[in-house]
Amino acid sequence: MADFHQSGAIATFHKLGKTDLEKIEEELFWYSKERPIALVLPSLYSELEGEALKGIIKKLKDITYLKEVIVTLGQCTRKEFDKARKFFSVLPQETRLIWNNGKRVSDVYKKIHAAGLSLGDAGKGQSAWMAYGYILAQRDIRVIALHDCDIFTYNRELLARLCYPVTNPNLDYEFCKGYYSRVTDRMHGRATRLLITPLLRSLIIILGDIPLLKFLDSFRYPLAGEFAMNVDLARINKIPGDWGLEVGVLAEVYRNCAVRRVCQVDIAENYEHKHQILSSDDVSKGLLKMCIDISKSIFRTLGSEGMIFSDGLFKTLLATYVKTAQDMLKRYEDDAAVNGLIFDRHEESQAVETFTQGIRIASETIAEDPLGVPLISSWDRVTSALPNIQDLVKSAVDKDNK
Repeated sequence: MADFHQSGAIATFHKLGKTDLEKIEEELFWYSKERPIALVLPSLYSELEGEALKGIIKKLKDITYLKEVIVTLGQCTRKEFDKARKFFSVLPQETRLIWNNGKRVSDVYKKIHAAGLSLGDAGKGQSAWMAYGYILAQRDIRVIALHDCDIFTYNRELLARLCYPVTNPNLDYEFCKGYYSRVTDRMHGRATRLLITPLLRSLIIILGDIPLLKFLDSFRYPLAGEFAMNVDLARINKIPGDWGLEVGVLAEVYRNCAVRRVCQVDIAENYEHKHQILSSDDVSKGLLKMCIDISKSIFRTLGSEGMIFSDGLFKTLLATYVKTAQDMLKRYEDDAAVNGLIFDRHEESQAVETFTQGIRIASETIAEDPLGVPLISSWDRVTSALPNIQDLVKSAVDKDNK
């Protein structure tokens, strides 16, 4: 029997059989006349050499309902930017590249910084934020979709299902998060399975049925990089600049959007992209850094909701997390056995131990500095301080693309 079970605080749209892709794309084409759609692609220059992005471009060529594609590039040289423009020039949609460390866009960043507004550190969050600014400056886009550029299993159905709940006026959701299964001959997605889910449920055990925790725990894959949203959310949401990006975005959506206007949709039968190393002995990279950033984001979000964290609470949380994660690890081991999958219990246990270490480091950081690095300012805040800033963003990006 197909899984149509609704649980948690948000609407869940399942993949119930084979999708009629032609029908859903035809509907999106007509709805997009009133609600134009822009696709944001945060990309590293190195991804241009990979097979995943080449496959994505091939599929995007056949999509007719997108008004434009905005590629927001990480650090790159002028030569690399020109190569990237040529690489993406094959797309039939109106396509713009944002050269985030180019002189023109850098001058925009400097002007915003000079106004005393937070920009965070360079990275995916900042790149996506600048893309939103460019889209807002055009004043005609109504829906923004975003997905990563390292998806090996990308297809047109993924994007269509992601855009549909926000674009269809009869559904009229403001935010849609994608989710999917990450399974090959074994289960992947350790940060979701063994960190976020047991951490959120441990917090619920200790703090009670807090609406924010229930909201976050409703997402089947909270770390998914794929979502679609009404353009107004891009105007008012603040954005974290580190690995806490996805969780931080969900927290902002909770703050700025009615829960009944939020949904999640199954966008792929299986999903494969690059895997992060565990890096249990280096806090600056891999899943350990991800764990620290995600945990800090959750703690700070709860703090902003009035939760009081103490040394005793953090110690209790660590003990509760370890038990909860170990219980869930046993469930995953049994699930793998039922499905004939490989399951390395030692490797999974190492992940739990690494995440325990990361939660401890995050709690110590929060105790010393409850605020930490400020979130990237919302575009609503930036335009109130610099009324013409979006015109400057549009001018800088357009000139770079000439």
